[in-house]
Amino acid sequence: MNAIISASELASELAGGTPPVLLDVRYQLGGPPGRPEYEAGHLPGAFYVDLEGELAGPAGAAGRHPLPDPEVFTAAMRAAGVSKDREVVVYDGAQGWAAARAWWLLRWAGHEAVRVLDGGLAAWRAAGGELTGEEPAPEPGDFTMAPGALPVLNADEAAALARRGVLLDARAGERYRGEVEPIDRVAGHIPGARSAPTTENVTADGTLRPAAELAARFAALGAVPDAEVGVYCGSGVSAAQQVLALAVAGVPAALYVGSWSEWSSDPSRPVATGSDAG
Repeated sequence: MNAIISASELASELAGGTPPVLLDVRYQLGGPPGRPEYEAGHLPGAFYVDLEGELAGPAGAAGRHPLPDPEVFTAAMRAAGVSKDREVVVYDGAQGWAAARAWWLLRWAGHEAVRVLDGGLAAWRAAGGELTGEEPAPEPGDFTMAPGALPVLNADEAAALARRGVLLDARAGERYRGEVEPIDRVAGHIPGARSAPTTENVTADGTLRPAAELAARFAALGAVPDAEVGVYCGSGVSAAQQVLALAVAGVPAALYVGSWSEWSSDPSRPVATGSDAG
């Protein structure tokens, strides 16, 4: 199954006999919760899922957005109607980062039929899609976690992968180079990592670049289908969008969930700066 779905394709599927479960995952880093925006208008039938509370655990030594508590995540998915035999489509309101986090978590947890609405809410509205303030009636699903369907990295594994394979840093270039660090304790990057900002994965309208363009972009970074590839970002959210883009390009990749927020919290871990990998 393709990892993304267009607004027109989604409209057709929603009009069919077995529409997918819709999850609204609007989120802004450092901004207000997305629920008020959801209540003001969302895709018909969509359920709201909170990234901070349901797609991540409490911030701490493992990073700002560690893996969620299995019971919390399972309960949220079941409340939204997620079941093993029903497809899921997730969307957000901006860059696709939050939607990709939900996509990655569901795929990692064993759900095989999950896609991201390419371009999110903006693409839906541009295609003439309607919004509603009416919340759907709950139809609890039977979702059960089976973790491990997608690969993950811890700090030591990310460091080792940077030496033997391809570790991509999905943050903005200036954060990778160590010129600025607005959030975490230390500026810079994991030694050996290669700069690959997620902003270069999308077009001006917020949709992902075509698969061939993404493949060429990642190939220039050494990320090809037969390479061992990993991705990290600040806290494991935007890196999920990079894993999604790599999947569209046909390149499997592991996610370092703790990312820079975990790495930089330990003073004993090495930090590199500048534009050269390593």
